[in-house]
Parts: sequence; structure tokens; C-alpha cells
Amino acid sequence: MKDIQDTVWLITGCSSGFGREIALCALEAGARVVVTARQLETIADVCADYPGRSLALELDITDAAQRDAAVSDCLTAFGQIDVLVNNAGYGYVAAVEEGEDSAVREMFETNFFGTLQMTLAVLPHFRARGAGRIINNSSQAGLMGNPGTGYYSASKYALEGMMEALTKEVAPLGVQVVTIQPGAFRTDWAGRSMQRSSHRIPEYAELVGSRLDRIAEIDGKQPGDPMRAAQIFVRMGLMDDPPPQLVLGAALVQSYREKLAETDQRLLAWESVSVSADYPVR
Repeated sequence: MKDIQDTVWLITGCSSGFGREIALCALEAGARVVVTARQLETIADVCADYPGRSLALELDITDAAQRDAAVSDCLTAFGQIDVLVNNAGYGYVAAVEEGEDSAVREMFETNFFGTLQMTLAVLPHFRARGAGRIINNSSQAGLMGNPGTGYYSASKYALEGMMEALTKEVAPLGVQVVTIQPGAFRTDWAGRSMQRSSHRIPEYAELVGSRLDRIAEIDGKQPGDPMRAAQIFVRMGLMDDPPPQLVLGAALVQSYREKLAETDQRLLAWESVSVSADYPVR
């Protein structure tokens, strides 16, 4: 395992939630950390107690100039980047038919394209060093789709697919990728950060609307502890052989097991139909 005092971290989306806790956890452990957010005033207190080891930068990951500046400023200040934490992102909820095109595309610009471009901005440095770690804060929505969170799931499924491929592409180059899927955690995701479509179709009220109302109602009561999660994120940035994927939260472990079991049962039930699509073996 690496000595955290020898590492430099670049973390996106640190104004609140996971990003803020990951930055604090890494700084408290002795790392040098570039702490970023769209508004500098939201992260000033994170860096206040760590002069010399922290750098606060304004960063909207959908802005190309700000992405490039963040990487350049990090290298100027600390000479290297060891860990990129792709944390910035937010939720948008609606029944699929209720989705507003502009809002959906804007979410994808952050959750998928912004994360992709942030990764691409750091990869040349990692390749040149023959080392580096990319840690992605994904979501349980990247593993399973449910009523009302289809668009958010789509953005995270896209991220999962890209990062699964990237994991295999960069492993021979000494770069490791870890994509983490948290379940329900006590962050702002279901509260201040949540965006919900203003277009409501009555036929979806019972199934979709009621589920989204329940999500909003449990805000602040979720079982997941962001501080404990942050410690795991930091651990994933330091260990020699991290898993390419890691789910967080007891409820998610159980629900994902159930999904995998259902998938296995479906494969078995329809296997004869699936294999019948091939040319006959002669």
C-alpha cells in the first residue's frame, strides 16, 4: 500500500457530500490535495487548516478551459498527480416520458461527458509516469434501473461501460481504475442537489411519483455514512490491487445479489432460445 503522504489527489465536486468528505479524509491523512468546486467559497474552509498541502480551485468539469487549468495548476503546485477522483455529478428524476430534453442533456454533460473529459485531461500525465489511479463515484443507479431514475441510471450506466473498458485499456500502462457504486447515503443527492422534472403525467403518479416522493422523504435519514465511505475511497486510492468495482452499503449488496440471481435465472430459462441464434454446428 502506498504512503499517502507521498501522493497528490485531484478531486472534483468538493462543495458537499462525498467530494467534501473525501478531500477532508485525504488531507487529514497527510495527502496533498487539489480541492475543486464550481464556487470557491464553498471549499475555502476545507483547505483552511492545510496550508501548503491543499489547493482550492474553481472547476466546472463541463468547462474545457477550467479542466485544463485544474490539471496544469495541480502539476505546477505539486509536480504530479497520483489519484484523480471523479466525484462531480448530480441526480435528475422523472418518468422516462416526463423527461425534459434540455435537463437530461445537461445532466449527461456533467455525469458522463464532463467526467470523461476530466479523465482524458489526466491520462497523458498518468501514461507518461506509468502510474496513476482513477476513482469514479458512480451509483447504485449504474447497476440497476428503477422507476423515476431512468435518466440518472442512463448517465451512470454510460459511465460504468466506459470505465469498464478503460480499466482494461490502461492496466498494461500501470494505471488502475476503480468505479464505486454507493447506495443510499446521507448526502445532498436526494435533497439540495436533486433536480426533478416539472412535467408530470398523471398516469405515472402512483408508480413513479410515489417512489420519487419516498426518495425525497428519506433525505437525511439514509443508512450510509459519507465519512465512512470517504475512508473507503481513500483506501481504494492507496491499495496495491484495488477491485475494479465496489458497491457500498448493506442494502445495495443485498439488492444487487438479488438482481444477479434474477439475471442468472433468466439466462437459464431462455438459454435454448439464446443459443439458437447461432449458425448450426456441423
